[in-house]
Amino acid sequence: TSIMNKLHLCKYRFGLTGTLDDLQTHKLVLEGVFGTVNKVISTKELMEKKTLSNLKIDSLILGYDDNECKIVKDLKYADEIDYIVNHKKRLNFVNKLISPLSGNTLVLYQYVEKHGKPLHKLISDTYKDRKVFFVSGEVDALMREDIRALTEKSKNAIIVASYGTFSTGINIRNINNIVFASPSKSKIRVLQSIGRGLRKMENKSSVRLFDIADNASYKSRQNFTYRHFTERLNIYKGENFNYKVSRINLWDIKW
Repeated sequence: TSIMNKLHLCKYRFGLTGTLDDLQTHKLVLEGVFGTVNKVISTKELMEKKTLSNLKIDSLILGYDDNECKIVKDLKYADEIDYIVNHKKRLNFVNKLISPLSGNTLVLYQYVEKHGKPLHKLISDTYKDRKVFFVSGEVDALMREDIRALTEKSKNAIIVASYGTFSTGINIRNINNIVFASPSKSKIRVLQSIGRGLRKMENKSSVRLFDIADNASYKSRQNFTYRHFTERLNIYKGENFNYKVSRINLWDIKW
């Protein structure tokens, strides 16, 4: 904004992005410095034109028992996140979810120490016959490029990466599955993370997204992360994405 406001003699201004936040304040600021927003084409239209891979979304809502819901109802947002990402059955669920998936899988998390590293260790210990990579802000750019190059040549690699490092700026066409292992409500982060898997390549025409949600609502009170899931669902509806919702009770799962 500061730069644009100082360019008094600049006749042409172009702001280009594939994703735009729906927040009214952001849109007004952009229109103030660039002019009217023009949506050239939607992701859905690019899929129909075969420019992008087809997307299928499986929204998996994990249910918690009454005792856990009572605990979560009094937690603040940060404490609820801690409770969820440290939940042993949830961690195992994410790990087991990967097992039947064919092709390369990208598992996205938000918190490095309390979620990303434990998840990576569990996956590495489970899938010893597969290449398993870990990416966070601690991994330098050269190493990330090596991982990207190796994944392009692999057929069943697993990348456990933070949203911050792999939601934008990484071009890996050879991604067949994406797992949202951490809750998020940011439209830009959600759409850009999906974009990691939409690139087409030979022998790849589709990508599957597994969006893991957590329903620890108690009576009429919805927990924070479940409300975030409903916002992601609204994003999918708004983009006309193909999605289905399944409900899974964590307490019913026998490992």
